[in-house]
This record gives sequence, C-alpha cells and structure tokens, in this order.
Amino acid sequence: MAVSTRILLTAVLLASATLSSPAALADPVPGDTQMGSQIAKHEGVAEGTGRDFGPPVDPATGVAVPGIDVSRWQGDVDWRLHWDNGVRFAYVKATEGTGYVNPHFGQQYNGSFNVGMIRGSYHFALPDRSSGADQANYFVNNGGGWSRDGRTLPGALDIEYNPYGENKCYGLDQPTMTRWLKDFSDTYHHRTGRWPVIYTSTSWWAMCTGWHAGDFSNNNPLWVARYAATTGVLPHAWRVYTIWQYSSTPIDQNSFNGGYDRLVALALG
Repeated sequence: MAVSTRILLTAVLLASATLSSPAALADPVPGDTQMGSQIAKHEGVAEGTGRDFGPPVDPATGVAVPGIDVSRWQGDVDWRLHWDNGVRFAYVKATEGTGYVNPHFGQQYNGSFNVGMIRGSYHFALPDRSSGADQANYFVNNGGGWSRDGRTLPGALDIEYNPYGENKCYGLDQPTMTRWLKDFSDTYHHRTGRWPVIYTSTSWWAMCTGWHAGDFSNNNPLWVARYAATTGVLPHAWRVYTIWQYSSTPIDQNSFNGGYDRLVALALG
C-alpha cells in the first residue's frame, strides 16, 4: 500500500471513530465505558427526557436533589459551572474490571468536592474478567473508598449490559451473576463499612439475575437507570429508588430521591 493511500485510510478511520458513540468506541480492553451509554443503547430514550425534564420528583417524597455522573469521557470538568446550574452531588468513575483507572479521576473527584458537592465514586463491573471480591478490592484501592465526612457517598457498582461482547450478561447464568454481585457487595462492605449503591436497569436485572433472586434491597441503595417520564417497575424487591438516572444527555443526569438533608444522611451512613 502506498504511503499516501495509508495516510488517507488512517484519516478516514479516525474521522469515523470521532463520529461514533462512546458505546461504539468500546474495545476489548476495559476502560472506555461510560455510565448510561449501554442502557440507552439497549433500552432507548423516551421523548421529553433531558435537562428541561428534571430533576424528576418521587410523589412519595415530593423533593429531589439534582446530580450528575462523569467518566473519562468528560475530561477535566468545569465543576463551578455545574454547581451554578444547581447540581449538588456527583458520582465519578474510578475503575473498571481490575485493570483500568480513570485518568481524570483526581480532577473530577476532588474538583466536585472542592466546589461544594457531595461526591462518590463508581466501579464499572466486568463479571467475566475476575471475581466480585477482586474487583471490589481493586475499586477500594483505587479511589473507591469511603470516609465519614458527610461529603462522601458510598461507592457505587455499575452493573449493566456487556459493552465488550454480544452476551448481555457476560456469559454468566443468573445464579452465578447473583453470587458475583454478592461477592462484590460483601467485600466492599468488609473493606469500607458501607454497602455499595447498585446502579442498574430493571430490564437488565431481570434478564441477568432473574425476577425472583438476587434480593439486595435490604442493604444496597438502588440507583436505577431509565430514560422516561417514570422509573417504571423497579428491579426485584426494591420498593424505592435512592437515585434515578433519568437522562444521559447532554451529560448523565440524576435525581436523588429526597431532600438535601437525606443526601447528607446517605453520605454519613
């Protein structure tokens, strides 16, 4: 192949990659997955969701606190801008699997804290790569810890559609997936004294853990992802959601189910 032809082909490929969605850019090496990208891809987005739609309020509580979550895709974040727009809490991606740490974690995690937000970190699960315990330990060792300062939320486990293969449940059957989740949750609790928040969607949870198994509702706060006017039916056994990710545009947007005092209470444990 001539040099000029190689250069042209490279330019075309780079342009194509730039126009692709984050999910399309995912490769077999962990690290590229951003929260919400897979759920929107597999479950769709209802009309009317977005910045003008929220934060939605649960009629049972009548109040909500707006928040966002970020990963390496957002780079260095202008936290003052988000604070001025009313955002009061944030979750920041720390790790994925046992081989990836968000290169922007420091700026994002500390920057949100410094501007006044209550913040926490999250881990993107790859259940086919290593055990739940191994990934929980990796998470805690690389930014996923917790401190009782009233400004740090318990770590969150992002468990959803497999971005690196066609098997949506990572090749695990429902009992094995449930055991993996318990292994992660128990290990995180042992390391930090807190139960992790679980981020998921009802459809994924039903498909990959089953409707009648995997009851984590007694310990783990639910962070449900659904881009519609309501959360719909919640995953098995959870009666209330703690956080609702109601939109993924122009950035992942979340609604905490309660007033600011309850958000502080969640941080304090």
